[in-house]
Amino acid sequence: MSVPPDAPRVAPAFAIVLLSMAAFASAANMRVIDPLLVQLSLEFGVTVGQASIAATLFLLANGVFVLVHGPVGDRLGKMPVVAIACLVAALCCGLSAFADSLSLLAAARFLTGVASSAIIPLAIAWLGDNVAYEKRQATLARFLTGQTLGLMTGAAMGGALGDWLGWRAVFWVLAGIYVVAGVALFAVMYARRDIARPAARTAGSMMAQMLAVLRRRWALTVIIVVALEGGVFWGAFTFVGADLHQRFGLGFAAVGLAVAAFGAGGFLYVTVAHHLVRLLGERGLVLWGGTGLGLSFAALALAPNAILAFAAIVMSGITFYMLHNTLQVHGTQMAPEARGSALALFALCLFLGQAIGVPVAAPIVDRWGAVPIFWAAAIFLPLLAWWFAAALRKRQRSIRG
Repeated sequence: MSVPPDAPRVAPAFAIVLLSMAAFASAANMRVIDPLLVQLSLEFGVTVGQASIAATLFLLANGVFVLVHGPVGDRLGKMPVVAIACLVAALCCGLSAFADSLSLLAAARFLTGVASSAIIPLAIAWLGDNVAYEKRQATLARFLTGQTLGLMTGAAMGGALGDWLGWRAVFWVLAGIYVVAGVALFAVMYARRDIARPAARTAGSMMAQMLAVLRRRWALTVIIVVALEGGVFWGAFTFVGADLHQRFGLGFAAVGLAVAAFGAGGFLYVTVAHHLVRLLGERGLVLWGGTGLGLSFAALALAPNAILAFAAIVMSGITFYMLHNTLQVHGTQMAPEARGSALALFALCLFLGQAIGVPVAAPIVDRWGAVPIFWAAAIFLPLLAWWFAAALRKRQRSIRG
């Protein structure tokens, strides 16, 4: 495999841990409000549907404003922007805790999404600047520990803390995590000022940078694949919980545990990622990941009981990250001179894929149940992975040639 011409600096291990902590808070924030909706509806005298605006506005801001943060990170330095975003997100979480109306809470959640959206894409871009390509996949997998645990525990944390201490306490806990990560990142940058500098000079406007990335054929391939992956996978997986409840009669606590098994599968992948990278290589990870996703969704469609469905969910977590982690690595290499902008596009297309996939699947699920959607994902995701693996082989040959 050819090593890219850019020469990464050496990334301090502690900085990666702190970035992972920040990613934990950012990912947990995406799901933490879901179990609080009933409390919020009672607190503010609104319906649960009306209370959900606090979740919707966060996700909207988190998906859109990444386009702003990417070019800013390229110009000013990715780690400083991440550290500032952590402190601003902490302030916004504090505003959420003080909110005395749904409109104020929704505004605070929107601002939290604006700040929080900088963290994960720019952290991944910073790793691209500071970790050599041959070590990047395993390092990204370790970084993903925080994001995966955040997605896995966000809803559980919101439900448990909300029930025990009230919904306002949830936001204070998240604010504390953001503050610790942000202050510690500033301390690391003070000790190692070289890692805070922009990796390269970028020229042109924000739009020009984005268009420059899209004009690269390989970058366009990666972006299209991640958008399709996000749309098909999350379009199907979003309805796993409802399917378990309807087909097997699981209670909501058991459904929450089963869906959290996806995060457990992702965590299992993280623990063995460095071995898998060495044994399978990039194309092997893509092929086995796509094939495993196909088998996982087929198993969910055919599962005669909840135990087999649970096992399929764990398998989907492992194999999803085999494929997605490889896409992230190539996302870091789409435009080495403008990684922030490139990862912003990557994150936006993943978000748009999810935003389109779920509403497309919803009417099918309402009419025929989730099984047809599972079968569609079981067929499409392996085909997508095999196509990307073929494109990857062609690219590797052109680099060597």
